[in-house]
Amino acid sequence: MDELHTEQTSFSQVKGVILSSVVILLVCSTVRHTLFHSTAFDLGFFDQATYLISQGQPPIVSFWGFHVLGGHADWILFAIAWFYRLYPSVYWLLVIQAVALSLGALPVWYLARQAGLNPAQAKAVAIAYLLYPLIFNLNLFDFHPEVIALPLILASVWAARNRQLGWFTLCLVLILGCRVALSLTVAAMGVWLWGFEQRRWYGAIAVGLGLGWFLLATQLVIPYFRPGGVESVWRFAYLGNSLTEIGLNLVLKPHLVVPVLLTWKNLEYLLLLLAPVLWGLSLAHLAPLLPTIPTLAMNLLSTMETQKDLLHQYSLPVVPFLLLATIAALSNGKGLLQRPRYIILYALVGFFALAKIEYFGSRYLSSLDTWQATRTALAQIDSPGNILTTAYVVPHVTHRANVQVTIRGTEDDDLSQFHYVLLNLRHPGWMSDRIVQTQLRDRLQQDPHFTQQFHQDDVVLFIQNQTSQ
Repeated sequence: MDELHTEQTSFSQVKGVILSSVVILLVCSTVRHTLFHSTAFDLGFFDQATYLISQGQPPIVSFWGFHVLGGHADWILFAIAWFYRLYPSVYWLLVIQAVALSLGALPVWYLARQAGLNPAQAKAVAIAYLLYPLIFNLNLFDFHPEVIALPLILASVWAARNRQLGWFTLCLVLILGCRVALSLTVAAMGVWLWGFEQRRWYGAIAVGLGLGWFLLATQLVIPYFRPGGVESVWRFAYLGNSLTEIGLNLVLKPHLVVPVLLTWKNLEYLLLLLAPVLWGLSLAHLAPLLPTIPTLAMNLLSTMETQKDLLHQYSLPVVPFLLLATIAALSNGKGLLQRPRYIILYALVGFFALAKIEYFGSRYLSSLDTWQATRTALAQIDSPGNILTTAYVVPHVTHRANVQVTIRGTEDDDLSQFHYVLLNLRHPGWMSDRIVQTQLRDRLQQDPHFTQQFHQDDVVLFIQNQTSQ
């Protein structure tokens, strides 16, 4: 009876922690967005696509110029669009992200109990998951559909271990809809389930679905919606110009691979990934890390530095398996820390060391001097007409068919296509600068088809004259 009560108490506490996490993450992302620090890339990208889907229009992201499925084949957005049909708001994405990131703690708790950890240890591991720095940091980086895959990956492992074939398959299908790269994670997870978890049928399904969707998405779906093919190939250009060429050169030309792999940056990246969970890792129980190989390989081999940190989405598929490795170690009496209070204390230290809490006292206040002026200017945009504006403002005006970003190279664009042009000379935004904003302002001031509607604190709004539209 006491054991049952202890378990119920532990589970209730975990649910309370999850709810608290949802609130904290949502508040943080909302504050960031309200302060105009969310960007066109990627919150604006996914918000416009989802909005257009909800309106029955082709989800062609105007400032990218291609169908959303031509990016990463993330068809899960079509499901998210049902929320937009209830009420179109970018905050749906922020809510979904906060819930998905937090909800991962629930299957972590179940997996820990399934592995034989006592309720207190299971609770500690679930809290350690929520305190993993990438969870908090990723919540601050706009929105990415793959966050939905995080609790699903953990749930699929629980389902496989419980021999719940239907739930297992459903989880995998939904994971595949979040990002095409996750298909390789699913396939690698299948190898692990087959070889180490004695779940051969489940492993075969995962391998089949993962490899099948990878081939279908990269060879048919993405090229159909984006004739240029898979966007991320350029990150591995030193290996070739296509997925096939890259794959062959990985095997045939190790002299190209080794110098890229053996760098201090890659070592630093691996240490960052492992540091928050070093308390629970054991060399004898690292088999759950096998599914991380595709993700780690892509990140380590990439020439894009943002794939090698705890700030962006690229390392997300690694997190669930790191937690599974700690659970495996603890269930076998291994790991540096066994007592729940010490596990939580270690996780807290890692969180405060690597989570970007300080952004709220520095980076996110950097444009506060134009905040009110930007809000006032936005309030004067009273129609869904075409708009040209900065990357920071785009996520606030994406519920329209044509939004463009004032990045470098747009100074000479045809402005007659826009009903509104909103500039910020003081804070130009991503891939822009004051010169770009000034040149656009000067052009518009000399254009008789536009009227300067608002100007305050270097925030300028131009509206095209109705007779010119």
